[in-house]
Amino acid sequence: MKIIVTGGSGKAGKAVIRDLLDHGYQVLNADKMLPLEMLTRFKQVDLTDLGQVYEVMQGFDAVVHLAAIPSPDRFTPAYTFQHNTMSCYNVFSAAVSLKMSRVVWASSETTLGLPFEREKPLYAPIDEEHPLFPESSYALSKVLTEEMARQFHRWSGISFVGLRFSNIKEPEQYQEFPAYWNDARIRKWNLWGYIDARDVAQSCRLALEKDIHGAQVFIIAAADTVMNRPSRDLLAEVFPGVSLKKEISPFETLLSIDKARDYLGFQPLYSWRNHISEGRS
Repeated sequence: MKIIVTGGSGKAGKAVIRDLLDHGYQVLNADKMLPLEMLTRFKQVDLTDLGQVYEVMQGFDAVVHLAAIPSPDRFTPAYTFQHNTMSCYNVFSAAVSLKMSRVVWASSETTLGLPFEREKPLYAPIDEEHPLFPESSYALSKVLTEEMARQFHRWSGISFVGLRFSNIKEPEQYQEFPAYWNDARIRKWNLWGYIDARDVAQSCRLALEKDIHGAQVFIIAAADTVMNRPSRDLLAEVFPGVSLKKEISPFETLLSIDKARDYLGFQPLYSWRNHISEGRS
């Protein structure tokens, strides 16, 4: 298959491109930002320009749409919202018009209520059935593009797979984690979750390959937390009164990946525990 990856110059995009190339796919990186490393063919494109999007996406079987302003605080709320929703609309619209077989795209864990200040989690591990509580224009853009995906699927029959990525990390960033261990509140904002960029890549490839129908969303996180203390203790300390929905292992993620396991066959392969000591602080 020929796959176009938008945002292929970014942290997640680089990992996705490497993984797809390793598995025999033909890949084009479409991004406004020049890649630091030329892994595959590259086309510079402004995804907020519908004409450019149609032009660059022609001739491909599917798209992995990762390009977006990646956080709530990089630009003004209005610009972030406008950029993310418009670029997503353009990619979805072009994919449908060009009759692509599938759209895989980056949603976000922020849809669930991060940083859990105004709204506390209703339960944990938090899953795809949890109500959405967008707390920023960035999160709101992701909620609206999830609805956009449902409507584009309804119009076209094309499968849309949204991946709610947790905080994406590369191996060299794991050295940051011990700084969190003395104060559980430092990383409470996403229930102490993270995801290795290489597992992001795995999830994108599986989302392209698996027999998925409709417009589905999946939480994609590591199997553990960033902390060296049991997840049950973290929850009780920082979010007293939030109940556990199921029995969990000592360091199990509080961002449920059960649906991704069941539907995609997703199994996180990477953990910070294989890179640095988890000595108790």
